[in-house]
Amino acid sequence: MRIRSVLLATALLATLSPAAYGRDAAGRPPSFDGQPAHDVALYGIAGSGTTGHAGAQEFVSDGSRLTRVSLYLSSRAGSGKVDVQVRGVRDDPASAVAAARVELKGLGGPGAGWVEVPLGAALRPGVTYYLYAQAATAGEQQVVWHGTRAASPGSPAAAQYDEELGGWQEARGRLAFYVNPEGGERCGETETCYVPDTVRIARTAGLLTDGRSVEAVDPAFAVGARYVEGSNVLALPSGRWRYLPSGAAKSRVVAADDPGALAQIAESRRWLASGRVPGSAGARRAGAERALLSMRALLRPNGAFAAAWYPFWDFSWPRDSAFAAAAFAHTGHDEEAYRILRYNAATQRADGTWEARTRLDGSGPPDTRTWQLDANGWVPWATWQWYRAAPAADREERLRALYPAIARAADHTSGSLDAEGLPPASPDYWELPTGTANIGTAAPLLAGLNAAADLAAGLGRADDARRWAQAAGRLEAGIAKRFAPLGYPRTVDGLHGRDSAAAFMAPPFNTAPAGLSAALDDTYRALLRPNGGLIPGNDPDAPWGNVSWTASTSFFALAWSATGRRDEGGAVLDWVLSRRNLLGELPETVDEQGLPKAVVPLGWTDALVLLTLLQQDGTTLPTPPRR
Repeated sequence: MRIRSVLLATALLATLSPAAYGRDAAGRPPSFDGQPAHDVALYGIAGSGTTGHAGAQEFVSDGSRLTRVSLYLSSRAGSGKVDVQVRGVRDDPASAVAAARVELKGLGGPGAGWVEVPLGAALRPGVTYYLYAQAATAGEQQVVWHGTRAASPGSPAAAQYDEELGGWQEARGRLAFYVNPEGGERCGETETCYVPDTVRIARTAGLLTDGRSVEAVDPAFAVGARYVEGSNVLALPSGRWRYLPSGAAKSRVVAADDPGALAQIAESRRWLASGRVPGSAGARRAGAERALLSMRALLRPNGAFAAAWYPFWDFSWPRDSAFAAAAFAHTGHDEEAYRILRYNAATQRADGTWEARTRLDGSGPPDTRTWQLDANGWVPWATWQWYRAAPAADREERLRALYPAIARAADHTSGSLDAEGLPPASPDYWELPTGTANIGTAAPLLAGLNAAADLAAGLGRADDARRWAQAAGRLEAGIAKRFAPLGYPRTVDGLHGRDSAAAFMAPPFNTAPAGLSAALDDTYRALLRPNGGLIPGNDPDAPWGNVSWTASTSFFALAWSATGRRDEGGAVLDWVLSRRNLLGELPETVDEQGLPKAVVPLGWTDALVLLTLLQQDGTTLPTPPRR
């Protein structure tokens, strides 16, 4: 049995005063639509001092049981309340057959969306009842129901109560409630559940995928939802599921036992089981599973790896993809790792370098952003990491297919070193240029030269191995001479502060030089923000403010975990994992209040967390040897 569902769409604005709206010539509140983006005329409630105001909607029961109602709430208040009743007599509180209170604070602060209110009561079929609502701010202010912009002919009878106007007044539009909402009437499907404003600072919240197409989850539709374990299928507050069917252009909402969704869940779980999910339990295990599934969603069939699924992030950076390849390789997902490496080899420029980023179809760069030399280190390093983890049966043959790209990259790096053994000035991973050599380029190039030399030796290319090992020695000496005495700052001139890229001098990138541990401690302290995370660097001209970057913070989790400081690395790792959003995804940045910001998830952070978890679990990630 159910009650006829009545759409009554109202916005409750719990902190505005009537003085903000004034009165019309007749002394009535002016028209106000609390949900202007919608076609249906709506009411709004505003705080109005101590005078009593309320609103009611009549409905006729066609069932014998009331279980819940939902109402649209838009609150500018961090605290306050909304009282909801079902009455037998519109203006008689004593006739209430069910009542409940919504505390605004419990909704997460100011925001907007549909709120479901449990109301259990027995009703008599065919009888008229009144759904009543009243809101008040934390100061116990009462509220007033304002009129709407336009009348709604044929809408259910509704009334507003205003003591200043003599009691109950005829309403000219619709209120916003659902009585016993079911199916698509439940929030989180076509309309959002109540979404705190703090959730909306992120551009995305998660990913749906059919293995080829991808759809980003709007943060507003992530509230109250969760992923079905081991999948990219969302379980919604209504109890139904949202997923991206194979070949579909957009996601669909289906029953929880939908065969297509179940098949996708089963396939996703088989993929996870084919490799390794690091992390012993709790947030670490859950974070690892989600990171793997998100990285898989970001990986395109051609091997391009999107940094994130949002405009201006939906490109493939050699740097981000290199970390993803290493993480896939060491979690046993060899095919995915090798696919990335093949893509990077195919998109290498003729001179042995890479564009800063490419379109996901491999057609070239999306703009004129300056190329970045660090890719010449990251791609050989990632190839070496893959080779060390790959199945032995055919890894040498597959390495030979990648070797020409590795050779071109290493030769370009070797030829770029100056008399001191340092690379030229180049934009670093900040994607901002520097006037002198920077550690964010020099350290990856050292890792790449050592990796290339070791790969060459393994393939019997002795001349290549010798040439690149000599170049690595020159570069290492230049770093020791110019960067080390200053504590591995951003640039060799010492004018641009500390840089989280100092961690690239540690394993699994490079053998840690003497004195690196103290330099990392100093750098960490200099970059630590009040919210517990790190900014990329403290260059006086840096734009970071107090917004932390999860990737930069994760550099230290990995470096300390790989250099015998497991507890310190674990503490930083746990901070990063604690910043996951409501779907368990890792964000690109964290705002001053510690909330996820920008794009969620970020593939680079996913990969760094996986590599750190492996190290924390006791797997010693290899480091390219100094030959």
